[in-house]
Amino acid sequence: MLRTIICIVYLIVTFLALTPLGVIVFLLKLLGLHGFIAIFMRYVAQSWSVMMIALSGCTVTVSGTENIPRKGGVCIVSNHSSIFDIVLLMRYAGRSIGFVAKKELVFVPLLNMWIYLLGGMFIDRKNPRKAIKKFDAGVARIKAGAAMLIFPEGHRSRGQGLLPFHPGSLKLATQSEAVIIPVAITGSHDVFEKNYRINPVPLRIVFCPPINTADIPATDRKLALSDQIYAVIKAALEN
Repeated sequence: MLRTIICIVYLIVTFLALTPLGVIVFLLKLLGLHGFIAIFMRYVAQSWSVMMIALSGCTVTVSGTENIPRKGGVCIVSNHSSIFDIVLLMRYAGRSIGFVAKKELVFVPLLNMWIYLLGGMFIDRKNPRKAIKKFDAGVARIKAGAAMLIFPEGHRSRGQGLLPFHPGSLKLATQSEAVIIPVAITGSHDVFEKNYRINPVPLRIVFCPPINTADIPATDRKLALSDQIYAVIKAALEN
């Protein structure tokens, strides 16, 4: 219980303490300083996540980081069983990563600002017209060299194993013809969601070999690509 309290206090204190800095960075981003902001936010996110992982007491085994391109547009496609997955990927992806968030989070103070500063997007899946505009902006961002995180299962699996991918979940990657890095994260459900206490468990992250969507025929990008990535992640989880 003490470890859980420490992690919660750290989360609250850092969010409040970093708010003034976040406001300044937000204004700078509005002025168009996107390149500087991306580099700066990478180090902020990594530093924050390093401490959060340390406080959790988890031991993390990571392999395949050499598969992540250091430059150029890339989509990191990962299984998703815990909110801790984002913390782990911010720490070990080696790049500033944005992610697709449900529109409800845009109304959460502070969190909405940090999601935006990290390059995230808020998607209203119930409004296709608005969602398409957001996806178009995301595609443009990836083509400009950004890294985006995609959870193709659509929601946390909560320890149920790898769930089926949602139709269209890879649209950002296919439309931008980005390099895809499949990622398999094992053990993250046990960190918190298992009993809603922080548990110092062993974790494993595997960054699998890249898949270049530009090399895949357009007719195969909807179904064959999804099946291919699903199989890669599933195999990495089982090994």
